[in-house]
Parts: sequence; C-alpha cells; structure tokens
Amino acid sequence: MSEILKERRELDPQDQWDLTRMYASDAEWETAFAAVDPQIDAMPSWEGKLNTAEEIRGFYDAYTDLFRTLGNLAVYANLRLSEDTRAADAQSMEARITAKYVRAISGIAFAQPEILSLPDETMRKILQDPRVEPYRFVLEDLVREKPHTLSAPEEKLLARFGEVFGAPKNIADNLMDADLVFDPVQNQAGETVELSGSNYILLQTSEDRTLRENSFRSFYRTYRQHINTFAASYSGAVKASVAEAAARHYSSSRAMSMAGENIPEPVYDNLVSAVRGHLPDMYRYVSLRKRILGLQELHYYDVYAPLTQGISARYTYDQAKQMVLDAVAPLGEEYCSIVRKGFSERWIDVYPNKGKTGGAYSSGNYDSSPYILTNFTGTLDSVSTIAHEMGHSMHTWFSNHTQPPQTADYTLFVAEVASTVNENLLIEHLLSRPDMDPQTRLALLNQYLENFKGTVFRQTMFAEFEREAHAMAERGEALNPASLNALYEGLVKDYFGPELVMDEEVAYEWARIPHFYRPFYVYKYATGYSCAVALSEAVLREGEPAVKRYLEFLHMGGSAYPLDELRHAGVDLTTPAPVNAALDKFGLILSQAERCVEEVERQTKK
Repeated sequence: MSEILKERRELDPQDQWDLTRMYASDAEWETAFAAVDPQIDAMPSWEGKLNTAEEIRGFYDAYTDLFRTLGNLAVYANLRLSEDTRAADAQSMEARITAKYVRAISGIAFAQPEILSLPDETMRKILQDPRVEPYRFVLEDLVREKPHTLSAPEEKLLARFGEVFGAPKNIADNLMDADLVFDPVQNQAGETVELSGSNYILLQTSEDRTLRENSFRSFYRTYRQHINTFAASYSGAVKASVAEAAARHYSSSRAMSMAGENIPEPVYDNLVSAVRGHLPDMYRYVSLRKRILGLQELHYYDVYAPLTQGISARYTYDQAKQMVLDAVAPLGEEYCSIVRKGFSERWIDVYPNKGKTGGAYSSGNYDSSPYILTNFTGTLDSVSTIAHEMGHSMHTWFSNHTQPPQTADYTLFVAEVASTVNENLLIEHLLSRPDMDPQTRLALLNQYLENFKGTVFRQTMFAEFEREAHAMAERGEALNPASLNALYEGLVKDYFGPELVMDEEVAYEWARIPHFYRPFYVYKYATGYSCAVALSEAVLREGEPAVKRYLEFLHMGGSAYPLDELRHAGVDLTTPAPVNAALDKFGLILSQAERCVEEVERQTKK
C-alpha cells in the first residue's frame, strides 16, 4: 500500500488493455475522426422525407451506421483518457469527439418529431410494413414517448445544449481525477503513504486504524476545500435535468429518467421502502463490526476495515483470473471460454498508475471487444471487481454477438445484473469449501455482507439523496454546500444507525460520488443486485434450466423493455418481492457471520 504510484510507461504492457483492435494508433483514430464528417453532413438531407416505410428504413440504416462509427471513436477516446487523465492529447480527443457527437445529434433532431407528426393511421401502417421490421421495437418505443417529444426546432435547440448540459459532470470529473491533490498521510509506524483518489478505498480497508483515520481526514479535507465548486457543479447538473424534464412535460426529472426505460416510478419507491424496512439488519451489521474490531467508538473510517485481523489475503492477478473462472463454471463452457478469451486478448487494464481514472468499469462498442478498467491491488475486493466487470463485459459480448446494432445496447436498468451474478457466484464458490477455518469464513461472509451494504443499502441511500436533491431543486430550494451536506449527513445517520460516530467529514462524501451526475442511475445498482441474488441462487439451485433462462437474458440486449427481459429470466420487479428476498438473504448471511464470531471468540478463550 505504501508503494508510490508509477507512471503508465513504467508498467508492463501485457497488463494493459490492447486498444489496437479498435485503432492501430491515435493517428488512425484521427483519420477515422476526419472521415466521419460526410456521414454527419448527410443526415439533415432526410428532413421532410420521413413519411413512408421506405424512407424511414433508409434513415435508420444511415443513422445506425453513423452512430456505430461515432461510438467507436468515442469509446477509444474515453479509454485513452482513462489511461491518464492528465494527457493533453487524450483530453483533446475526448473533447473533440464529444463536440462531434453533439453536432451529429443536433443534425438529426428533426427525425423524431417528424416521424411522430405522422397521423396515427399512417404510423400503424408503417409499423406493419416488413421494410421496417429491423427497427420495429425502436419505432414502437419512439411512439411511446410521443407526449414528451418536442417540435423539430425545439428538439434541435435542446440538442445544441448537449455540451452545456454535460459541463457540470466534466467539471467534477476533472476536479476529482486530475486536479485534486491529497496530502500524504502517515501510518501507525510513522511511514509516509501516498493518498490518491484511486487508492483511498484501499487505505480504508487497511488493518492500520491510524492509516485509515489519517487518510479519511486528509481525503475529505481536500474535498472540503473545494466544496463550493462541487456544490455548484452538482447544482448545475440537477437544474439541467429539472429544466429538460419541464421542457418535455414530465412531472419531474425522476419521471423523465425512468420513462426512458419504461420503468414505473413505484419500482423506485418500493426499493426505498423495502430497504428502510430492513435497516435493523444494517444496524446489526454495524454493531457486529464494532464488536469484532473491539472499538469503543465506531467511526466512518472503520466501516471498510477487515473483520479478520492479520489474515487479509492477497492474490496475484493470475490467481484472481483462475478464481473468476472457477466461480463462473456453473454458467457453462461457452461462457467460460469467452472469459478466458477476455483474459488472453487483454481486454483488461489491470493496475493503477499516476493519472489513471479511479475505480473500475466495463466499456466497449459494437465493433470492439469489451474493455475493462480496474485498479487491481490484490485484495479479495479487487478479485470481486474483476468478476463484476467481467459480468458486464459478458453481457455486452452476448448482446453484440446476437443482436443487430440497433437493439444490442442493453439498458442501464439491467446493466448491473450480470456483473453481480458473477460476484455472487464468486463468493458462493469460495464459501463452498468444506475445510475452512472460522476466521477465513468470516472474511468471506464479510465480503458478501459488504457487497450487500455497498450495492443495496448504500446505493439506496444514494437514491434517496438524489430523489430529495432533485425535489429540492423542483421546489426552488438552494442546492448549496450547507443543504447538500445536511441532507447527506441525515441519510448516513438513518442508514448506519446509532452505533456510528458521525465525524464532520462524512457530510462531504456526496461530492465524490460521480454517479450523481447521471441522474437516477444509482437505484439500478440496488434493483440489479436484488435480481442478481435471485438469478445466482437459481443457477446454483436449479442448474441447467436456470442457466438457460439466464443466458437467454444476456443475449436479449435491448430488444425488449428491461422489466420484460427480467421476467423472462425469472424475476418480477413490479413487486417488492425480489428486493425483500435479497434483504432476507442479507439477514441470513449476517446470522452466519454472527455465529462465526461466536466460534472465534470461543476458540480464543481456550
């Protein structure tokens, strides 16, 4: 942990993703970037013609080809920027492709209003025409959004504001990833440890409480110094969402966000209600942490501390790959062979380096392999992250190899299902070993509990924060540091309970959550995890029938609405049952962990 971060050029290229399958070099990207202009310039020529099945088919073919090319350019630029957010060339590529993307969107802003202006009878006939068959679901979804589609001039105007609406996120990203500098901290031995956005959570999982506290206070001291900028950027993002929702005649920004995937708002509220109903179990977990760690006071810098002192395992990257492969074996040989392909063909950018984007994600486009960014540190959590992101990538792989480009992209609502199925299979696989000592079992159960805490409880807490922040803006209330800090601090108190000592730094945590700049996204982690619990349990319990349903779900991409896709897999989220069942599972795992603690304590007394 005390190792100084290296520059990217100092790392082994074999541990970095291979982007040459997209473009051989930045120069080749530049050539492709320049060549897309004629496609963009040609799109406005369709204006005034979209009134027959033949013309609509021709437009959508051209549209699909254009955005397939733009997607390739955008993904490559984003991946290059993620390698080192300080790199001027990559910053330029990202900015230029974003501008070009906005220009392309502006150039086709006429299309939806023009199609939707057709008489209902004409539209019904077009939808029945075989020539539009490849785009029937796309068109049916478009018709569903008719009440919220503006006139052509209005849509064009909104499209031109694309970069402006995205500015708050860009400001926050640059501040977090490139500009914030954290003071180094000392550990218990008095050694100096470098602190960065990418290693902060790792330091919070240290057994060294002095290091945890010092990194916690240094990290949020830096955020506090910039909190007015973060509040202004987040307020701008919220207000942009609220303004667009009002312009499109939605009742709220949340209604607009959820309508895009045809998700009823009660799904969101049912999630919050279910999780709040199970908060006593969360308080039990917080209390268990305090008991195991032997603390008089439990602080926020203790909530990630390992519960098994002295035996926190470390794994090499090669070990991590094999652990993932063993875990996903129940999903069949085809699935495993593609995972092996991902490892061997360098889909993954493995280790942290100076300037690299923190955290982890899976990316890629229709014409590329999936790509995975991680900041692997050898912990069990790092192994779990590889399993998680490989789940995303496998969903992308199956979708792209089954669906045409217009229906390949699965929605965000189901995006966290496949990733979490992989995580759960990993933990269940590790827990299945019969010869495990109680300390090791407790470490694994803690990882399972942490997954629930981070993905269901914590993301639902984030969902409440978003719901109230947007509602405040819609009521005309100020989103300033004081109001945002107070809102966040109150939620942390609600979700972690009376055993947690509230340090003043906790109130600033909202500022470091990048997902808040993608309105009403975080709740999907919690619903996705709940679905994943049901699906992974079914795979392990039923075997082949459940595997078949699940793999069919992965192949569906965006060819149906997400709630329908999940029903096909065997989960119905229109009821609170899946969330309640997942939280019941949390309670069972917690009970197992409590029994492990009792066993460890008995052994210690002998």
